[in-house]
Amino acid sequence: MTTPEPTQPSTSWTAFTVETADHVATVTLTGPGKGNAMGPDFWSELPLIFRGLDADPDVRAVVLAGSGRNFSYGLDLPAMAGEFGAVLADKAQAGPRSTFHDLILRMQDAITAVAECRKPVIAAVQGWCIGGGVDLISAADIRYASADAQFSVREVKVAIVADMGSFARLPAIIGDGHLRELALTGKDVDAEYARRIGLVNDVLPDADAVLAHAYETAAQIAANPPLVVHGIKTVLDHGRRAAADESLRYVAAWNSAFLPSEDLTEAITAVFEKRPPQFRGA
Repeated sequence: MTTPEPTQPSTSWTAFTVETADHVATVTLTGPGKGNAMGPDFWSELPLIFRGLDADPDVRAVVLAGSGRNFSYGLDLPAMAGEFGAVLADKAQAGPRSTFHDLILRMQDAITAVAECRKPVIAAVQGWCIGGGVDLISAADIRYASADAQFSVREVKVAIVADMGSFARLPAIIGDGHLRELALTGKDVDAEYARRIGLVNDVLPDADAVLAHAYETAAQIAANPPLVVHGIKTVLDHGRRAAADESLRYVAAWNSAFLPSEDLTEAITAVFEKRPPQFRGA
């Protein structure tokens, strides 16, 4: 199936483009960080986009894609360093910790807006999908990958307990054992491995093919009665939502208490200095 021609002009966003054609919306990550890294604009715009699509009667399915060679490098640490600065600079005080807790909840809400969208979301992944990128696709209903896709739950490598949804949603997708292996090692896995563990439904030859396959699935969904599609999503999500919400609240509280550390400061510094971090467990 070819990419549909948009029948509705895209809205002006900084981190995304959004187009709708034939009852299918296409949400494309555009940066502005390298590799579609997730900076402040990503976190503020994502919930607005998906809640708007949820309310749009013309939209019956959503394709979520990344522009360029990669889906997303994940959290844009340099761009978000200012958001983390207060809690790292004065980590013993309640005020900065409370502010940081609020930040985590707002960022979680952005990913949750994707999960709670009543219109089915199909993620088309090419190239790298790291950290926050995995959080994002874990909120989708269906995931496809190109043959060159690489995945990594890499937060452990930057002294962060993943808190945007991977731990809340991936157990139901890939199982507890596979998630623990990915989260504790932070290793990279290829598309075939991702298919084998159930992280993606299918692997296509290249980026064009994976996007076309996502549109084909979206068109099949859009041809079905929309109220029934909404009902299917609601019923399937019913048993998972409470567990996911509880997990997200718990990790937000955990990270606001324990995430600030010398190791996290070292991780951010190492990113800026373009060198491997040296962690000391402090």
